[in-house]
Amino acid sequence: MRISVIALCALSFAATAQQSKTIDFKSPPEKLTLLGEGFISTGINERDFALSPDGTEIFYTISTPKSTFQTIVHSKRTAKGEWSAPEIASFAGEYSDLEPAFSADGKTLYFSSNRPTSGTDPKDFDVWKVTRTAGGWSKAENLGTVINTEADEFYPSIAKNGNLYFTAAYKGGPGREDIYMSSLKDNQYQQPVALDTMVNSKFYEFNAFVDPDEKYILFTSYGRKDDSGSGDLYMAVKDANGKWKPAQNLKELNSRQLDYCPFVSPDGKILFVTSERHQLPVSFNGARPNAQKIRDIAQNPLNGTGNIYWVDFEKIYKASR
Repeated sequence: MRISVIALCALSFAATAQQSKTIDFKSPPEKLTLLGEGFISTGINERDFALSPDGTEIFYTISTPKSTFQTIVHSKRTAKGEWSAPEIASFAGEYSDLEPAFSADGKTLYFSSNRPTSGTDPKDFDVWKVTRTAGGWSKAENLGTVINTEADEFYPSIAKNGNLYFTAAYKGGPGREDIYMSSLKDNQYQQPVALDTMVNSKFYEFNAFVDPDEKYILFTSYGRKDDSGSGDLYMAVKDANGKWKPAQNLKELNSRQLDYCPFVSPDGKILFVTSERHQLPVSFNGARPNAQKIRDIAQNPLNGTGNIYWVDFEKIYKASR
């Protein structure tokens, strides 16, 4: 069953994505803009994003409808400066894998997966990692029981000092879903703790990107009075004493649809986000469409599935400090 799902996902993706693309990451747009239309952002669901510290590799997630199966795809910059056609990453494809995140040195890639630790049946989602070797990525390694529980753990983000931030809906947490941090001491993860109520609330907080120096954190929240209705991007920065200031809604980036999965490029200049904003018609005002018109709408990137967007982050960060 898994093989047929993989084949279906790959065929659908290959049919919509272009074979290669030139993307200049040195010149991000001033306004939130679709990234790589027809190449990265296509008519299927794309979400989350990771750019390697050396700027030569891209990882992100594609999924089947209803997200029944999700897998991480990989693109590499060629000698000509183009990006290769995305393919399923070497460590992914059998189970649902999503939300890749690099360590600061680029030698480790973290992600969430429902792959089993034993046997063959999928389990709940845990945080896993692969390490870079001379022959490619290593076999995936589960981060262990200090981080992973019988509940789901999602969206890892790693600071320079090794501190790990992730999303979980634990009993007794501040809200319905929260952002947790596990500090790394003597190469061992410590018991995760929920971030304080400057970040977490009684509602939903999830999919957080932490600045490598832990000066700011970007995340999505749903249920707050100032959100737009489906989940908005927020940002919290630290004060001079290292405490989180109250998170602020990034209104200029948000829509009435779900906006989530923030990631800032290693040089701190570009913000990438996933959004389900769309341009779906509610009527045709008497201009009766044919069947092909409806097919074209359904296959367009702005069909309500997730797409990846990018924007110049430096001005946003300065305004939020």
